[in-house]
Amino acid sequence: MRKLIYGMNLSLDGYIAAPGDDIRWSVPSEELFQFWSDQLQATDLTLYGSKLWQTMSSYWPTGDQQPDATPAEIEYARRWRDMSKVVFSSTIGEVDWNTRLVTGDAVAEISRLKGEDGGPMDIGGATLAGAAMRAGLIDEYILATAPVLVGGGTPFFSALDNWVNLSLVDTRTFPCGVILTRYETRR
Repeated sequence: MRKLIYGMNLSLDGYIAAPGDDIRWSVPSEELFQFWSDQLQATDLTLYGSKLWQTMSSYWPTGDQQPDATPAEIEYARRWRDMSKVVFSSTIGEVDWNTRLVTGDAVAEISRLKGEDGGPMDIGGATLAGAAMRAGLIDEYILATAPVLVGGGTPFFSALDNWVNLSLVDTRTFPCGVILTRYETRR
C-alpha cells in the first residue's frame, strides 16, 4: 500500500494562503526549496486539487527556461514535468505534462491509488487534502511553518469529524526561520 503525504508551507497561524490567495509570504529560502525538490524526487505520484494545479501548471512547465532560473529551479521544473500527476477537478477540461484528470469521486480514486503498488504519493491543495483527511487517508503530514501571521485565508487543516492522533517523526529549523515538522498518523 502506498503512503499518502500532505505537506505545504504555512503561516504560524495555520494558513497556506492569506486572504485573496496571497502566497507572497511563503517564498521558500534556497534550503527550503531544496527540501521540497528532494521531496518531489522521492515522490512517485502527486495529487492536485484544481486551484493548486492551476498555480503549479502556470509556472513549472517552463520554469527551467526562465532567464533568472537557478540550478535548483531548473532541476525542480524538470522533475515536476516528468513525474506522474493526477488532477481532481470538475472545472478543468484538460491537463498536460504527464498528468491525468479525474472528474469523479476523489476519495474513491485516492483510496484506489493508495491500494496500488508504488512509491509515496503527495497530495496538494487544501480542499482535496481536507477530503482525504476526513476519509482517514493521509499517512504523513509535513508542515513548513513560516514565522509570519497572516490573519486568515486558506487553512492548512480543514474541519474534521474525528481526532487524528499523530506521532512526531522529525523536526528541522531552516536558516530563514521556517520550522519543518513531520508527523505520521497513528493508526
